[in-house]
Amino acid sequence: MIEKTVKEMHDLVLKMQESINLDIEDIKAARNEKLLERNDEKQSMMDQIAALKQNLNGLLVEAIQNGEDVDKYREKVDSLEDELRTLYKLNAKLASIVLPIQQMYKEIVDELTAQSGGNIIELKA
Repeated sequence: MIEKTVKEMHDLVLKMQESINLDIEDIKAARNEKLLERNDEKQSMMDQIAALKQNLNGLLVEAIQNGEDVDKYREKVDSLEDELRTLYKLNAKLASIVLPIQQMYKEIVDELTAQSGGNIIELKA
């Protein structure tokens, strides 16, 4: 069961890495609609990874309590941790691209709001 959970997590992490790499390429190519199409899938993958992590921790604790030698899973868990580190770095790379763009839009909106006296859209009844 532990090996199955580690493999599921590993596969999801690799899929998430691929998705983030696609996001980076789509940002560079200004294909914003493609980014939005993947958002729900990425959120689902993140939720699954978090649930599997919790499950894996429980399985490992249970195995230890039952006297099982969990060192036999060390290599696979270490590989999973390496892939998670790679995912973290990719996510940071994506954020370094997206956050400046977000800040630029915020500054534009703030400037427009200041120029219009606090209202970007003027409603007339």
